[in-house]
Amino acid sequence: MTDCIFCKIIAGEIPSYTVYEDDVVKAFLDISQGTPGHTLVVPKKHVKDLFAYDEDLAAAVFSRLPKIARAIKKSNPAIKGMNVINNNGELAYQSVFHSHIHLVPRYTDQDDFKIIFKDNSAKYDEDKYKEIQEAIVKQMEDEQ
Repeated sequence: MTDCIFCKIIAGEIPSYTVYEDDVVKAFLDISQGTPGHTLVVPKKHVKDLFAYDEDLAAAVFSRLPKIARAIKKSNPAIKGMNVINNNGELAYQSVFHSHIHLVPRYTDQDDFKIIFKDNSAKYDEDKYKEIQEAIVKQMEDEQ
């Protein structure tokens, strides 16, 4: 993709602060640094989002995450945890349409990084849960 910023970073056309690279992925510091050490793990093969992965690419990319995450955590003893985030689609806050995984180190609950999961369970009863479950299970059968 000639206009993809991550493809340009992978090709070396745009500089980056690379922390890991092999034949499958390139991991580099996110320019925004949501917290110090915020790293993006990007497959070298251009895929738009998670929905475009095949099983082999998913296995190859995601199997590298623990090694990179451990290195980030060990790089600073103040890191106490890490958010692993993958946004897919504009509505889900994907801003670069080349799949990437954010590794966001967490230092304290005051480090200015927030994710909020609202509890909507009061809006659901057993029938609604089963309806959603059955729709997903049916699609899983089609994926086989």
